[in-house]
Amino acid sequence: MPVEHVNVLIIGAGLSGIGAACLLQERCPDRSYAILEARDAIGGTWDLFRYPGVRSDSDMYTLGYAFRPWKDARAIADGESIREYVRDTAVERGVVEQIRFQHKVVSAEWSTVDAQWTVEARRTDTDKPVRFTCDFLYACTGYYRYDQGYTPEFPGAQRFTGPIVHPQHWPEQLDYTGKRVVVIGSGATAVTVVPAMAQRAAQVTMLQRSPSYVLSLPSVDPRAEWLRRRLPRRAYQIVRWKNVLAAMLLFQLSRRRPAMVKRMLRRGAVEQLPAGYPVDVHFAPGYGPWDQRMCFIPDGDLFAAIRDGSASVVTDQIETFTEHGIRLASGTDLPADIIVTATGLNLLSVGGLSLRVDGSDVDVAKTVAYKGMMLSGVPNFAFAVGYTNASWTLRCDLVSGYVCRLLNHMRRGGYQICTPVPPDPSLPTAPIIDLASGYVRRGVDRMPRQGRSAPWRMYQNYPRDILLMRYGRLDGKGITFTRAGTRERSAAQV
Repeated sequence: MPVEHVNVLIIGAGLSGIGAACLLQERCPDRSYAILEARDAIGGTWDLFRYPGVRSDSDMYTLGYAFRPWKDARAIADGESIREYVRDTAVERGVVEQIRFQHKVVSAEWSTVDAQWTVEARRTDTDKPVRFTCDFLYACTGYYRYDQGYTPEFPGAQRFTGPIVHPQHWPEQLDYTGKRVVVIGSGATAVTVVPAMAQRAAQVTMLQRSPSYVLSLPSVDPRAEWLRRRLPRRAYQIVRWKNVLAAMLLFQLSRRRPAMVKRMLRRGAVEQLPAGYPVDVHFAPGYGPWDQRMCFIPDGDLFAAIRDGSASVVTDQIETFTEHGIRLASGTDLPADIIVTATGLNLLSVGGLSLRVDGSDVDVAKTVAYKGMMLSGVPNFAFAVGYTNASWTLRCDLVSGYVCRLLNHMRRGGYQICTPVPPDPSLPTAPIIDLASGYVRRGVDRMPRQGRSAPWRMYQNYPRDILLMRYGRLDGKGITFTRAGTRERSAAQV
């Protein structure tokens, strides 16, 4: 089997993978690289998700790349526009030529003697095995399974005579015009798909077991438009920082003054819902703000659909599916022609690939994340993961920049190997994702852990991470640099 070697192998051609390649080209121009993408298109999440109304749940001034301004007037953008933005970036920067489409990475094995990874992939179009070697492996694979969304086992689901659809796998030909639709869920996907389907469906009901916090934001930022006209070259960065600081303020207030934020969010819902609407039943969760990810709706579209009667919200438990809908624990029957299960994702660590270091299997769940981007005991490996309380790309940009700094530091020092060493096992650790959401609780035990302090703590704080990732020491506590040619015991084996 022929083997292709590159200095850096990136897994995934989504938002983070394309961003990583662009920064690598710019800051490490003497390194060769390739991108392995399991699907046949650029875009990752934004190419996979095709459900009605799919859009960003963060503003595009922070979800967009720092190095390529978002030029559309809409701060909250639809999925197709984001997909085009990622593709255009790849084409503009010459990244497309380095993408190997329909290459699904299966496993990767590190050899300390050779100071390189051997990566096994499989062609998704021909099922043929493909092999690569690389000096550094960078997983830009997101955090969930692409091939399978999460759907609970609903009693009586087989009895329902209509289609049951998960938004992650939306049928292209599904016609819901004039149909009665029940959307099960209350998270970001549900609050997106309900008002979008309500434009054509006869009636859309959002059925939730418990409420989520919902905050209306303008789809077009008037301050950004004002700045764009007056300071066209600086507007993007100014608005980016404005939105970063606004998101940080909301998060910090949610943690420190939860009662105040609850009142603010409730007041916003009351102002946009019909008089006398039971806000405390349908939009007042029992948990604190940002204990789970907050749902943002552009221009209050969900509230507008409730006001005009095209959508409704029911908060209840499911007793069973019936032939023609859902029977609730309260005894009420919800009629439906189509049921949409907006019930979440299945977490997947580092794309699900199997890792081995010098012949020993790596249990990712037993590793501790170094600076939220490397695994203890795993040499020359990084993974991109974004914030839970802010835009995904903000942190992925920092991680990719840090990888470039790390590679240049190793080149200057004559090192071939960098390995995060495990922290003291007596020190406490915590899940790497600090949210109480259902999808997190279901899968967080399969994810890396994090420590209580730097460099093992993944802080949800962009300014702090800028200092750490852009300007912090590369050879500080928690990481070792060595040269190839000696078979030292790896930290994973220890």
